[in-house]
Amino acid sequence: MRKRQWILVALFLLTVLLGIVAGQNWLGRSPAYLAVNHFRKDTALSEQLSQFSPSAPASSAAPSISQVNAPTVDSKRLFAHVQALAFERHSESDRLQAREYILKALEQAGWQPYLQVFSSGVNVVAERAGTDPQAGSILVAAHFDTVVGSPGADDNATGVATTLEVAQLLGSHSTPRTLRVTFFDQEERGLLGSFAFTSDANLPQDLQGVIIPEMLGYACYKSGCQKYPVGLPFQPETSQGDFLAAIGDQEHLPLLEAFHQPAKPGQPAVITLPIPLRGLLTPDLLRSDHAPFWQKGIGAVVITDTANFRTPHYHQPSDTPDKIDQKFFAGSAQVVVNAVSALLEGRHGLATSSNS
Repeated sequence: MRKRQWILVALFLLTVLLGIVAGQNWLGRSPAYLAVNHFRKDTALSEQLSQFSPSAPASSAAPSISQVNAPTVDSKRLFAHVQALAFERHSESDRLQAREYILKALEQAGWQPYLQVFSSGVNVVAERAGTDPQAGSILVAAHFDTVVGSPGADDNATGVATTLEVAQLLGSHSTPRTLRVTFFDQEERGLLGSFAFTSDANLPQDLQGVIIPEMLGYACYKSGCQKYPVGLPFQPETSQGDFLAAIGDQEHLPLLEAFHQPAKPGQPAVITLPIPLRGLLTPDLLRSDHAPFWQKGIGAVVITDTANFRTPHYHQPSDTPDKIDQKFFAGSAQVVVNAVSALLEGRHGLATSSNS
């Protein structure tokens, strides 16, 4: 490895170490800081992100976003899901109530969901077969539980609503790849639902990639509202929280590439960050439901509004629907639908090629 590359790796690992010592929760939410020092302080981040995003190599794994006519999300339906799920979903009875809501929504959308029971919870699972068995499947999955005392409108009713919208819009579409949707239980207790899913003997062997929507509804536009981990080797200048962050494993760059989308009105810009070695050197980036898939060698991307580095309502009783920026949320959900639509049209593998 060249000397400069070693220096960059050393700086990155130093940043991670300092963040851990400082007790920061990174959950795929800090990659934005890698780019912000390139941007002007007086310009909104969404207007500048087109100049920066670590790029995956060109791939034929999926058609480009511009080649796919993705359906448009229904913003009213999205927010209605958030409102319906905005209650503490921690106790067994409350999680049962949330699970029944999800089951009903899937059934009304034409799906036939089933339950995956594990020792401390119950996941909701459903699938729609593709036209080409050799093309494999794409999984979209979100956790539906909350911490004690929080109604979890952003964390993670927005992720559940987005996954339900994917099911509603793409459930009847004919695509080469199979679409799977799953709603994980007990994420807040240590990713228990996703670990149960990936450890199950019936884990689908055709999974090509996994998309994890994790908090998609909070934006802020006032200077200083976007925070970053302490201990950075530079001081970020951009302080507006009007973007999404997408974190993927470097072994599956074409999957992350699905979030390199042309700028469109109403859709937030996305910063993407590929993580090497399945996060082995960056354990603080393994705190959401993508982590068990990385451990299995399955490509996964977590997409987030940066959570506690932006919203003051993270894991608080104040995480209520009125704190959701509905336009930002609808745009965020559209970004996910766009990416999933393109991935479902692909036929080739999503692993990073050896010559990239």
